[in-house]
Amino acid sequence: MALPNALALSFETLHQVLEQSIAGAPRPSLVPLLAAAPLTLAQLGQKFQLSPFEQSLLLLAAAPELDANFQTIFAQAQGSNSPYPTLSLALGLFAEADGSVLAHQCPLHRWQLLQSEGDRWFAHAPLTLDRRIFCYLLGFPDLAPPLDHWLTTLQPDAGESLPPSYQALSQQLIAAWSAPERGAVWPLIALNGVDALTHQQIAAIACNRLGLKAMLLPATALPSLATDLKTWQCLWEREAILSDAVLLLSLDSLAAPEPATRAALSLFLNTLNTPVIVSSHDRLPPLERAVMAIDVPPLSSNEQLALWQQHLEMTGPNGHLLDSADLKRLYQQLTAQFQLTPTGIRNICGQVQPDEVMAMTTERLGQQLWHLCRRQARPQLDDLAQRIPAQAGWTDLVLPDRQQAQLADIAHHLNYRARVYQDWGFTTKGDRGLGITALFHGESGTGKTLAAEVIAGACNLDLYRIDLSTVVSKYIGETEKNLRRIFDAAEAGGVILLFDEADALFGKRTEVKESRDRHANIEVSYLLQRMEAYRGLAILTSNFKQNLDPAFLRRLRFIVAFPFPDAQARAAIWQQVFPAQTPTHNLDYARLGQLKISGGNIRNIALNAAFLAAGAQQPVTMTQIRQAAQRDYLKLEKLLTRDELNGWESG
Repeated sequence: MALPNALALSFETLHQVLEQSIAGAPRPSLVPLLAAAPLTLAQLGQKFQLSPFEQSLLLLAAAPELDANFQTIFAQAQGSNSPYPTLSLALGLFAEADGSVLAHQCPLHRWQLLQSEGDRWFAHAPLTLDRRIFCYLLGFPDLAPPLDHWLTTLQPDAGESLPPSYQALSQQLIAAWSAPERGAVWPLIALNGVDALTHQQIAAIACNRLGLKAMLLPATALPSLATDLKTWQCLWEREAILSDAVLLLSLDSLAAPEPATRAALSLFLNTLNTPVIVSSHDRLPPLERAVMAIDVPPLSSNEQLALWQQHLEMTGPNGHLLDSADLKRLYQQLTAQFQLTPTGIRNICGQVQPDEVMAMTTERLGQQLWHLCRRQARPQLDDLAQRIPAQAGWTDLVLPDRQQAQLADIAHHLNYRARVYQDWGFTTKGDRGLGITALFHGESGTGKTLAAEVIAGACNLDLYRIDLSTVVSKYIGETEKNLRRIFDAAEAGGVILLFDEADALFGKRTEVKESRDRHANIEVSYLLQRMEAYRGLAILTSNFKQNLDPAFLRRLRFIVAFPFPDAQARAAIWQQVFPAQTPTHNLDYARLGQLKISGGNIRNIALNAAFLAAGAQQPVTMTQIRQAAQRDYLKLEKLLTRDELNGWESG
């Protein structure tokens, strides 16, 4: 390949020096050689504080890589068959030669700029240039393995600006790293919050204004072995010096790290000598270095409104505008229900084409945006809880009028939050207590989960059931952390959270007799705070209301009792339990209502009866239902009583 002019000139000078050395001439000065060298060599010398002799070694190692003619002259100069330069050759070649290059502390070895083979005859081992340094010398972009596999360069979004509150946070970062003492150790910046993409934008914009390059690294890429971690750290610190780069270490995907991983992470952060930003959902554990924690809160309602207006183009080909008042109400409904990030809002608006918007009514546009908002928020919760499809409607619920009215009130509170909280100003009185909390209590199978499903369908929201086995942890502090992740993720989608059998999680606080009691009470207190602050609907279901902590009951907006269904209610449940497609024959719903079982058991018996009928190639009759009921009762360790079978005729 054609060499750059400066590099070709420096190689010509080096060739002359070698010829003079072979001829026995006195050792020349390095000045002419370095004066002809490319600018990138001087930059390497400045970045790594290399002496002129150390810079000449880099040039010496690069020569045979780029010009094969050097192999012959190197062999002649050393009086051997070795076609490569060595430290021994370099020490006898120039007047400014310095034996300190043999030490491990020499920057050439400390930063792995040069590589030499062999340990016994170190001074006579061939010198080779590290590939990353070789590419830098030639002006080519490169990353050393394994950095090349994991590091990603972050760029500020072109034409995009951060919302005002996030601009202020970015300015805090700039101020922290703009101190006059640039030689001092820069404080570690910790960005704490839910959205990793927002952290990346804040960091990218701040670094760009400081003239630095932000590079993203997932913490999962760091090795846990101390020796491997040291190599990783050295390679990164060298890259940071070469590129004026800042490391953005993402802990967002590092869930419940093992002790070895936590120890490796702490060691890495405590000993890192380059600027670093940590992106994390939770605050960092204490470190041995200065840490500046910056909390990144969700966007305010006004900032979300501004982003909706900014990203959703309302002007069509004819300059026609949708009604601005209707649009404002639509935006208010979206911001009251969903707590999206700037990236989330931009992604949603990017899926709506302006021409399509102009063909829609405001109502149709609202339906599409609502659906996109729900879909945008789901991935954050799908790994934390179970989503229950809302397929049931009000007609599927068989409850007394009072309970039906209470459930309808809950749906009204969800549907009209934007009007009451924003239009009517209730948010100006404080943002606590604006969430909707409800307790559904009653025996198992009385319709508590079904009622939650009905409300979710009526309000066009997602319903997520919390699996307590994945939330409660025996490790101190882990339960609160798990719950915080669930609530934070749920805020984005305004989803309905269903805590099944909540008395196991929201039980009464106890007298402190040991350390575990104290931490259990802390968990309950934390739950009280989050329930009060959660903007969506949180439903607790319990078979035993008396087991719940009284402090929870005071904070609940709704308490709905689900009674065990009487005979009339059970008959009504039997009437609607079979789908319209299911063939039935001579079912006596009044007789079926005599079975003293809950709605959940009725559904189980109906399903089992359908399988018995399908196997017999018959419609479902009282006979199959009786057989299915007997088997279900055996499972419950009960027997059908004479009263339950009174007047029951098979058929």
